[in-house]
Amino acid sequence: MHIRARSAAIIIIALTAAAIAMVVGRRVFVTREPEVGIDRTVFPIRGIDISAHNGTVDFSRVLADSIDFVYIKATEGATWRDALFEHNYRAARDAGLAVGIYHFFRFDVPGWRQSVNILGAIGNRHLDLPIAIDVEEWGNPAEFTTAEIIADLRSLVEMLRQNGREPIIYTNKNGYYRFVRGHFDDVALWICSFTSPPLAERYRWTIWQHSHVGCVEGIRGDVDLCTFNTPACGDYTAWLLQNPAISRPIR
Repeated sequence: MHIRARSAAIIIIALTAAAIAMVVGRRVFVTREPEVGIDRTVFPIRGIDISAHNGTVDFSRVLADSIDFVYIKATEGATWRDALFEHNYRAARDAGLAVGIYHFFRFDVPGWRQSVNILGAIGNRHLDLPIAIDVEEWGNPAEFTTAEIIADLRSLVEMLRQNGREPIIYTNKNGYYRFVRGHFDDVALWICSFTSPPLAERYRWTIWQHSHVGCVEGIRGDVDLCTFNTPACGDYTAWLLQNPAISRPIR
């Protein structure tokens, strides 16, 4: 009798614990879902960012699915280059999309060496958008100080500007508060955030990556979705043509 009672008590405790875990788990995962819906009447411009990880992309179908711009991964660190960068660049331009490139910033590589890699990869290619520097703790070694990382990022930004290419810094909220705010306020910001608004500083950002699980025609699987800060930056087409942050090749 005591054994049965003890077994029943254990079962009740286990079931209660499982129920609590399910409730907590749902709250955690629902609130941290890597996507936030946006109001297209306020933010009508749609963009994506891709790399070789996305496989072969049909950019004509992407454009037909109301995508306005694409950021294509080009480089990482001092020597690495994305296997599909050149193909994606040509195909996206041929389709009529506004095109930018992005570089994954390594904490363990001097900034000037990373600038050489970027500039060598893009050459004299025309870009419609600023060169994005992807700055995030994920994928980087942890032993470097904030001051060291900022110094190398500053070196990279200055080298790009000296060569006629203006950057935009891509980062998440942690990266923004650790590396960008107060240090690179003169550089455009591309923020990855799954809250609305994406930052307390509502008008600080130019591009917002609001989803990691987007669905776009012409791309197999999930893709990152972005939008342009129309309320703060005004007309997107005018921004492309007139904003001094746009990267242009040296003539």
